[in-house]
Amino acid sequence: MTLPFLKAIQDHVVLFDGAMGTQIQSSNLCPQDFPNNMEGFNDGLVLNNPELIKRIHRSYLAAGADCVETNTFGGNILKLSEYGFEERTFEINKKSAELARDVCNEYSFRDKYVIGSLGPTGFLPSSNDPDLGKKSPDEIKEAFVPQCEGLLKGGVDALLIETSQDILEVKLAIEACFTAMLHIGKTVPVIGNVTLDQYGKMLLGTNVQAAYTTICDMGISLFGLNCSTGPVEMKPSIIWLNEQADLPILVVPNAGMPENVNGRAIYKLSPGGMASEMKEFITNYEFVRIVGGCCGTSPAHILELRHIIDEKNEKNMG
Repeated sequence: MTLPFLKAIQDHVVLFDGAMGTQIQSSNLCPQDFPNNMEGFNDGLVLNNPELIKRIHRSYLAAGADCVETNTFGGNILKLSEYGFEERTFEINKKSAELARDVCNEYSFRDKYVIGSLGPTGFLPSSNDPDLGKKSPDEIKEAFVPQCEGLLKGGVDALLIETSQDILEVKLAIEACFTAMLHIGKTVPVIGNVTLDQYGKMLLGTNVQAAYTTICDMGISLFGLNCSTGPVEMKPSIIWLNEQADLPILVVPNAGMPENVNGRAIYKLSPGGMASEMKEFITNYEFVRIVGGCCGTSPAHILELRHIIDEKNEKNMG
C-alpha cells in the first residue's frame, strides 16, 4: 500500500521533480508538435504528444523523485483561452493527471505521487494596472475551478499552487481547490506556494510573513516557496518559516538566479552546487518536508538532491 501523501512528508523528506518547461525546450520541438501548430503551447502537448510528457516524468522518477507535477502550469481557463482551448480545460487537466499517474504506476515498488500544478493566470487581481488588474476576483477563482476538477478526476494526490506573484490570486486559487473538491467529492491536500524576489518580497510587495499569515489558516496542508531565485536567496525566508513551527514547508528554487544571455534566461547553478546549497535546508530545518527544483533544473539536479536526502535518512536510521 502506498503511504498517504501527508503521512509520507511526516515520515521523511519528500523529493519533487525538476523543471518541465526546460525539458520541453531541450526537446527541440517544431510547431507541428503542438496542437494546431501553436508553438509554446506546452500544456497542449498532453493531447498530441503525450509520450514526450511521459518521458520527462519518467526521467525525473528514474533520478529518484518521489513526486511528479502534472504538465498543467498554464492549465487554467484564462491561460488556455490564449490558445483557444478554454472549453477543453477539464479534459486537458484530467489527461495530464492520468499521464503522470500512468508513469508513477510503473514504479509500484516505491511510493510515487502525482501533484496537480496550478500556475498563475497572468493577471494580478490586487493590481491597479488597467491590463493586469482587469479580471475580477470571481473571474480569477472561476478560472481555476474546472482545472482543479480535471486534476482531481485524473487522480492527483495533492494540488499545488505555484509561482504566484499576487497573494490575492493565491487565496482565490485555494478557494477554487476546495470548491472543486466539493463538486468532485474528493479531498486532497493543498499546497500554497508563493514566489519571492531576491529581497524576500512578492511582485506586488508582500513579504513572506504577510503572505504566510494571509493563507496559513485557509485549510492548506503545506506552505512553500518556489521559482524566482536560487536556494541562497530563499534562506532568510525559510529560516523564518521554520521558526513558526507550524505548517510543513516546501522549498523548490530555481537553479540559481536567472542570467540574461542573448535575451534568454540561463540558470547556471550546477546539480552538485544546488544540492550543496540545499543541504542545510534538508538536514537542519525540521519543518522543511519537501524539496525539488524549478526553472533550469534537470534530472541531474534531482539525482543530487536524492543523494542528500538519502544521506540524511541513513544517519537518522543509524
